Order: sequence, then C-alpha cells, then structure tokens
Amino acid sequence: MKHVVVAFDSFKGSLTSADACEAFAVGYREVCPDADVRIIPISDGGEGFSDAVASSRHGESVECRVSGPLGGDVVATYTILDDGTAVISLAAASGLTLIPAARRNPLLATTYGTGELILDALGRGSRRIIIGLGGSATTDGGSGMLRALGFRFFDDRGCELTSAIDILERAVSISDSDVSPAVRDAVIEVAVDVDNPLYGPRGAAYVYAPQKGADAEMVQRLDCALRHYASLGDSHCGYEASATSGVGAAGGVGYAFVAFLGRRLTSGIELLLDIVDLDAALEGASLVVTGEGRIDEQTLMGKAPVGVLRRAQRHGVPCVAVGGMVAMSESLAQSGFSDILAAKPASMPLSEAMKPSVAYDNLRTVGRGVASAYIKK
Repeated sequence: MKHVVVAFDSFKGSLTSADACEAFAVGYREVCPDADVRIIPISDGGEGFSDAVASSRHGESVECRVSGPLGGDVVATYTILDDGTAVISLAAASGLTLIPAARRNPLLATTYGTGELILDALGRGSRRIIIGLGGSATTDGGSGMLRALGFRFFDDRGCELTSAIDILERAVSISDSDVSPAVRDAVIEVAVDVDNPLYGPRGAAYVYAPQKGADAEMVQRLDCALRHYASLGDSHCGYEASATSGVGAAGGVGYAFVAFLGRRLTSGIELLLDIVDLDAALEGASLVVTGEGRIDEQTLMGKAPVGVLRRAQRHGVPCVAVGGMVAMSESLAQSGFSDILAAKPASMPLSEAMKPSVAYDNLRTVGRGVASAYIKK
C-alpha cells in the first residue's frame, strides 16, 4: 500500500492549509482508494501557524478577547499543547485580515493584542511560547506588543508615548521596570518566514507596508521612523540588531523580540516541521506533496514548500509542489522538486480560481492527476 504525505500551507484568500490538504487527498484517494494518505497542514510562521500545529498535535484551543490592530476588541485563538507549550500566531490578534481594506493604515495599527495573548498564555502557566510572525497589519516595530508586556516609551521631555507612530518617531528612552519576571524567564521561540532587516530598501516599510495600506509617502515616513526606533533598540541591546536577518518580519515585530527581549529568530517552517514531526511521517513514504497559493522565486527563500522538500530529500522521498499559481523560473526548475504543478487552469480567471469552492475543486483535480501519474511508480 502506497504511503503518501500531503503537507500544504494555506492558499491565502481561498483555503486554509487543512482544507488544501483535504482537497488534494480527496482527489488522490479517488484514484488510489487504498493509499495511506497522511495529512499534515503546515505554515512557515505566518497566518495559520497555530492552527497547523493544533491539527497535528494534541492540544487545547484557547480563545482570548484582546485589542485588535486598530483598537476595539477581537477574539483571538491560540493553542496550548499537552506539554504546556503555547503556540500563537501574531495574525490572530494583529493580522491584516482583521481590518477591512479601506481602513488599513500602518501608521496607526498596533501589535498590542499580540502582547496580551502572550500574557494570557503566561497566566495559564505556559513557560514556553512559540509565536509565528506573518500576516500582520502593522509596521509598529513590535512597540505595541512591548507596551502590553510592560515596556514604556518616553520622548525627550519625559512624556510617555503610546501611539505606534509616535513611539517610532519620537521615543528617546525606554523603561522595562514593569516587565514581569514571567516574561523575562519564559522560553520564547520566534518563527519567521522572511530574511528582511528592519529598515532600508529591503526593510519592513518598503517591502511590506504597501500591502498594509501605505502609500509612497507613508512608506518613506515609516522607514525613517524605523531608523529612529532602531537607534533606541540597538542602544538597548548593545549591538546593531536592526541589521539582523528576519527582524523586519511582521512590520518589525522580529526586531522587538531581538533588541528588547533578547530572543533569537528561527525558521518558521523548520520549527513547525519539528513540532509536527514530519520526519516520522516520511518514514516509508513513497511520495510527499506540498504547496502554497503561489509557487515562485520567493518559495525558495525559506517558505514552507522548500522546507518540506529539504526534509523529503533527507529521506530520499520524491517531492511534488503544487501552487494555486506557478511562476516558473530556472532556479525553481533546478530546485529539486520532482514536479511543480499549477492548480489553476491556464484559461481560468484568477478571480474565479480564488473562490474557495473552485480552489478546492482545482486541488482535488490535481490530486487525481498526481495519483494517476505516480500509481505505477
């Protein structure tokens, strides 16, 4: 009996990682009904990180009412595993999808609610927290999260600053005297899926703020503000943390963890694959299939599918990649995937392919095709 592993990231705007896995598996089983198809939803640290862990590991789903990215309350969900580890997605409290497109404004959006989630997990006894960065609505350098955890920011007259842009542009001193021992002592692992520095042409503002509602003038303002903020944070930690790979994640939340909390960043997909024990699932597998909404050059830069590919290669298992769309390139063609397939038919408009029911059917069709191609292998 064929043993096949299906490990998809979400198809953003269409399907969760669990739904994407299920759609492919349904199609595969229609051709190979006796196949042992193991479904492992995954995430590289962005949206759905906590859900991906919860679907593969026993744990308790926790709901918590916290501050949303533009104020007001949101109900955010995270997971506490059976060993007490809390797994949090920043997007649950501070995510872009929580704000209607017309209201998105990274000058105002805050990560305060993410800090509240961390405090809630600590209050429930968690002493190890894994937090996935990605999908944020914010470019606040993690200042909102830090404020929730007890940090206080002051301007040159000693007045406390509370708004995101004021802190980034005007803060000259910081106090951590109100940070609880639980925050200082907790093991906090920070999962990122990008390698951007805090500021500059590849920084948080220029690369990510436009998709969060920033126009060209706002991008320039945010980049200058992050440079000022970096002078405070780098002084706090004693080195140029702002240039560290990945600190630009989630609008600079990665920087807050490194510069102000003394934590290190790690590859989101590698951390997740360890948690869900993909290596064990690959034992005896004849094929692994992975994918995400779009397969392109960025896929090779630490995204979920390439993380699965590397694990599959260690086990000598062929790996097929499936994207909602595929932008093929020479580097992708030479990346080691046995095949790279697009779920969207070439003639189908993107707006149609993005509909959840259509995306599901397209992946189901690909599942049938892969099963037919590999049935004799």
